[in-house]
Amino acid sequence: MPVESARGTNGSGGKEHGPLPDSCLDQIFRDARTHNAWQDKDVPDELLHELIDLVKLGPTSANCSPARFLFVKSGEAKLKLKAHLSETNVAKTMAAPVCAIIGYDLDFYEYLPRLFPHTDAKSWFAGDDKKIFETAFRNDTLQGAYLILAARALGLDCGPMSGFDNAGVDRTFFSGTNVKSNFLCDLGYGDPSVLKRRSPRFSFDEMARIL
Repeated sequence: MPVESARGTNGSGGKEHGPLPDSCLDQIFRDARTHNAWQDKDVPDELLHELIDLVKLGPTSANCSPARFLFVKSGEAKLKLKAHLSETNVAKTMAAPVCAIIGYDLDFYEYLPRLFPHTDAKSWFAGDDKKIFETAFRNDTLQGAYLILAARALGLDCGPMSGFDNAGVDRTFFSGTNVKSNFLCDLGYGDPSVLKRRSPRFSFDEMARIL
């Protein structure tokens, strides 16, 4: 049965969504690769706005939304970032149309009265530095993953990476805030001609169990 005809209502006014077509799953997962070489093709600012409009809808605990994204796009900003990159990450990141710095705001709980207004969620975190860090880092990492999937869904390729001086990036790009860098992700339109064979993956039985 076609996907569209398999959809109905869920009884609460929404739609029951069937599986995405294989073409969509191919684009987001099966055929998607981590790219290190880039076509000379601009990523419009409007597309980055569309990207964030998707990312922000992904779930986080208590809607805490700790991720803060900096899209390093201009030549001046790239030179500032270059100083903090590991040697192996310089060429590919300078060639990428955009490099996203995925950071997490340790003051995220201050926004909970607005983002999670039906209870006093701010009090769950205030004064508990360990819980603040764990919650911010965990949920920011989730939002960084949403960024990758949303970017692929919008037709962009991604090159997520570590390999940089976090403290240096924080001083340069997040000075005066309580935002800390997590990881980087180059964004653009990759050059598939230089891709290597996909690395092996675990089988289901090696990485999962059904209890």
